[in-house]
Amino acid sequence: MLDDLEAGLDERLHAAAIESLERRILDLALEQTGAHDGAIFLWDRKQKGLALDFHVVSGVAVNIPGAVVKQRKDGRPNGIALHAFLTNEAYLTNDSRKDPHYAPYFQEVRSIAAAPIPYQGKAIGVIAASCREPGAFTAQHLEVLETLAQTSAKFLRRAQLYRAGQEEDGRPFLIKGLSAEWLLVERQIEQVSPTRAPVLIHGESGTGKELTAHAIHFNSKRASGPFVAVNSAAIPENLLESVLFGHVKGAFTGASQNHVGELEKADGGTLFLDEMGELPLTLQAKILRAIETGEVQPLGSNKAPKRVDVRLVCATNRDLPAMVRAGTFRDDLYYRISVVTLELPPLRAYKDNLEILSQVFVQQAAARHEKKTPKLSREFTAALYAYDFPGNVRELKNCIEHAVIMTRTPELTPEDLPLSMRAHEAVGAAPRKRTARKGLKALREQWLVGPETRYLSDLLAETDGSVERAAKLAGVNVVTLYRLLKKRGIELKRRAVVRGR
Repeated sequence: MLDDLEAGLDERLHAAAIESLERRILDLALEQTGAHDGAIFLWDRKQKGLALDFHVVSGVAVNIPGAVVKQRKDGRPNGIALHAFLTNEAYLTNDSRKDPHYAPYFQEVRSIAAAPIPYQGKAIGVIAASCREPGAFTAQHLEVLETLAQTSAKFLRRAQLYRAGQEEDGRPFLIKGLSAEWLLVERQIEQVSPTRAPVLIHGESGTGKELTAHAIHFNSKRASGPFVAVNSAAIPENLLESVLFGHVKGAFTGASQNHVGELEKADGGTLFLDEMGELPLTLQAKILRAIETGEVQPLGSNKAPKRVDVRLVCATNRDLPAMVRAGTFRDDLYYRISVVTLELPPLRAYKDNLEILSQVFVQQAAARHEKKTPKLSREFTAALYAYDFPGNVRELKNCIEHAVIMTRTPELTPEDLPLSMRAHEAVGAAPRKRTARKGLKALREQWLVGPETRYLSDLLAETDGSVERAAKLAGVNVVTLYRLLKKRGIELKRRAVVRGR
């Protein structure tokens, strides 16, 4: 079933090949079981738990570095995956609310099938498939999962050994499959990473340019070498040359000792130059020469230039072609650094996956601040969907972290969000009242409000409060439906949760 992937795992074992392999395994698991979500857990000997190695939620590949499921000491359930691992037996539940071993690790699901990955008679991990509806799996589905776990065991054992040899949390955070635009970026990352080509990453502020640069480095043949990042806009112009190329003692006033430049520090690895559009013209020529010759001359040095082997990855939110036409950026440098250009999409291009992103950030923030992971209330999710996020993913991550720190309840609510987001809602609502007119548009609104409100209320009642299912029935996307619900003032009521799982 996986013989065609063996070629991807050569003697050197490549990070991109491992991710492609794991994605293929989960795709097969989901296809043959009809599941919505799936995960591959591999045993982490250092942390003594099941590391969430690869995770797919509704078609989106979610990487949460450091996520580990460990055996509990308080008597509470360990979770289906860890139970299957510890017993070394496949396990199936079609009603998690009544299952004694169930514990949610990312989101609530009702049906779970889990099969241990066998290697030399012992389990080295678990493949799990899940659905949010009860009664989704049969015994035949579990057998299919067991066969897949057995078939893929030798490949996943090599992946496990590779991960064990990497630095802790060495994998860059990058969620895959978020949109068609991101799919193109992912393919480009996979293609360009193994090469030596310079890469230019272009995108709005907060779209994940540095994370993308990390992903390129991590999936390259230079992954064991250094990754050095320099923010050109954060360093004064008169110091930037010294930072990049280094200097010798006495090169200028204040140079009391020799300083190794970032280009030299990145030898054998990757240099990430952020905010490339902020580089002064006087320095652009020197950087171009360093890229082309591979030679670095520290300021004030009379010695022969040092040879360095550096892969350059640049990023900017500026329009470099326009700067070239305006004469504020060198055309020869632009053509040199833009051999491959990646265009990162803004958050609004994949806002349908906002809830998945939010859940990832909630887990990360809770782990960072040593707090219990709170749930996302319906009202909190609705507030996120109603906001535009001009700061893109960075702003979303920061507002989620703020909410996790400030919350005093097991669920996040809109009151936990930063004041700026709540003020934005209030400001956004006021103009609509002030500009109301009794013209045709206002009359249409007046005529529609009653029928539309009743329609939306009936729709939510029919779907037991599930906005996702309601959106499918209405023939609109989830974001549009959340906005309509907010516009009509329809409160999302929490569905009752059966305790005692």
